[in-house]
Amino acid sequence: MTRAAAAGTVNPDTQSRSANRERRMYDTPEPGSESKAVHRRDLLRWLAASPLLTAFAGCDLGLVERAMAQEAPARSLDDLVQSAEQALDVFDLERVAAQTVPTAHWGYIKTGVDGEGTQANNRASLERIYIRARRLVDVSNLDMRVSIFGREWPTPLMIAPAGSQGAFHRDGELATARAAAARNHLQTLSSVSSTGVEAVNEARGEPVWYQLYAPRHWNATVALVNRVREAGCPVIVLTVDLLGGSNRLTLERYRRIDDRNCESCHRSGGRADPVKPMYEGLPQGPPDSGGPTMTWDYVHRLRDITDQRIVVKGLVTREDAELALEHGVDGIWVSNHGGRAEGSGRATIDALPEIAETVAGEVPIIVDGGFRRGTDIFKGLARGATAVAIGRPYLWGLGAFGQAGVERVLEILIEELRITMGAVGTPSLADIGPHSIGVD
Repeated sequence: MTRAAAAGTVNPDTQSRSANRERRMYDTPEPGSESKAVHRRDLLRWLAASPLLTAFAGCDLGLVERAMAQEAPARSLDDLVQSAEQALDVFDLERVAAQTVPTAHWGYIKTGVDGEGTQANNRASLERIYIRARRLVDVSNLDMRVSIFGREWPTPLMIAPAGSQGAFHRDGELATARAAAARNHLQTLSSVSSTGVEAVNEARGEPVWYQLYAPRHWNATVALVNRVREAGCPVIVLTVDLLGGSNRLTLERYRRIDDRNCESCHRSGGRADPVKPMYEGLPQGPPDSGGPTMTWDYVHRLRDITDQRIVVKGLVTREDAELALEHGVDGIWVSNHGGRAEGSGRATIDALPEIAETVAGEVPIIVDGGFRRGTDIFKGLARGATAVAIGRPYLWGLGAFGQAGVERVLEILIEELRITMGAVGTPSLADIGPHSIGVD
């Protein structure tokens, strides 16, 4: 089994599940049959509840109950939603994606590193934080606007970079970009995107931010940065938390149980994996990672070749935040790669306060890692983030229903944030701070 990050043939079991779901979604009842069934159920319910029923000799309540059971098919709270609009929270979409995304590709989404303690702690630490609700505050005009690099966005929710989205839905990053455009969210594109930046920008309707996995060879970096700058991307997000590699055991286990033949998608011209679109045509061929030799000097070298903003992604300590400011970065992205980078066990929400204290508003701070609800976004803002980025949740939406699924994830999270802000007496983001939360 080769890398699971590119799209492949579909597991027959997955095809069967998908086909059954599609039949349920699209089978059309005969005209009038649905309304007749509703009328029969209403009559049976009325009979069961009516005191007049006892006036009829020999009437059997059990017969009525059995008739009602036959009229309505059994339903379970675990039933999968049949459309994006039916999802009540992002976890509804996770359950659907687990059935629709090919096995090894699902392992790529799920995986952390080692025993996945870091990934688990991202969630556990968020859940230990409680919100301190204030009362009798006018929340009739909620304001979720945020300004980043002089650009105002309607909400603080961002789309984090995630690679190889064509593995989860045929439209991949284009579906995500169209959803970001429809809901007006800031989007960052991965270096290992299934689609080139030019097409993604067209789908988004404006240039996205670009995440840079720095090539080992500097001339390849220059070529890549030049391409992205010419495409109009205003920000380079230099990702620095994978320089030593990562031990993704869950991904490997899912690869082993995937019974598809992936050769057609994972081999191209004799290569183990096809070249990603953003790496095509680079000097010295497809690049390796920047590797463990990268230092803070790399930021200065980037500054010398581009006038784009530079955000460093993957910082989790006060010391590195101080160095980032010293080296003139434009923004800091607090991240442990969703628990996929290192097995430190430290949650990003716990790293955030010391970085916010160090930065003291000098540059914007973005955070990701385990954010699944509007209350989580609130907690990230309370601990000092300018914006909160999501990764896995929108991939669940993408894998479940494509663009509509991504849009639904964004809609759910913002509606949950709106409800939270109103319920706890914080009419604007400026009203959210350390005083808004506590820790058990």
